[in-house]
Amino acid sequence: MSRLDDLPLAALQFYVTAPYPCSYVTGRVARSQVATPSHLIGADIYSDLVRNGFRRSGIFTYRPHCDSCQACLPVRIDTTAFKPTRSQRRAWSRHQGIQATVTGLRFRLEHYALYLRYQAARHAGGGMDQDSRDQYSHFLLQSRVHTRLVEFREGDQLLMVSIIDFLADGLSSVYTFFDPTLEQASLGTYNILWQIEHCRTLGLPWLYLGYWIEESRKMSYKSRFQPMHALQDGQWLPLPVHEGR
Repeated sequence: MSRLDDLPLAALQFYVTAPYPCSYVTGRVARSQVATPSHLIGADIYSDLVRNGFRRSGIFTYRPHCDSCQACLPVRIDTTAFKPTRSQRRAWSRHQGIQATVTGLRFRLEHYALYLRYQAARHAGGGMDQDSRDQYSHFLLQSRVHTRLVEFREGDQLLMVSIIDFLADGLSSVYTFFDPTLEQASLGTYNILWQIEHCRTLGLPWLYLGYWIEESRKMSYKSRFQPMHALQDGQWLPLPVHEGR
């Protein structure tokens, strides 16, 4: 794996943010390490940064850098060895009528309306349910790397939208939102299965899913996609299934 002092990564600078309330574990304080300047982080460098545990939000590339907590583990699915569970196979079969369309990044009012409904249902009071068009666009539609938007429709109905970064060795799942009235329809599971299949179609071995925290029930679904690896002490190591979370 590339080191942060290897060229061209050595041309970047890294700073640590001031402490802020952790959005994943209640009562904890978090900090992030941010890579700058953003205009130097193209597709190749970004691929190296993701392999080193970074992620992207808009044009900002960051990773957790907390003073006394190592709970956030970067995780990725081995798409070549992945085998779905019975429930995952059911979710895949259930949604065979969905049509996925890969497009460029551009604002669509229909997407924005779905995003607001999703945030209001899943993250009410967190602030994102009040995002303006500009905030939505800065979060999801600004990118200096190879990023695509994927629409998932059944007939004329928009069910789900995903933002995906294309890396040298895989795909990085940036963000997904879906129709909250269909929360029990396993759309999130289907989405990850679709991304795994897209990796396979492109001959890419890894699907990066961001961070996994054992204490967070909202993230428990990630460890159900096996084999999964987590970045620990600078090495990608197998992450076992964590049942009951």
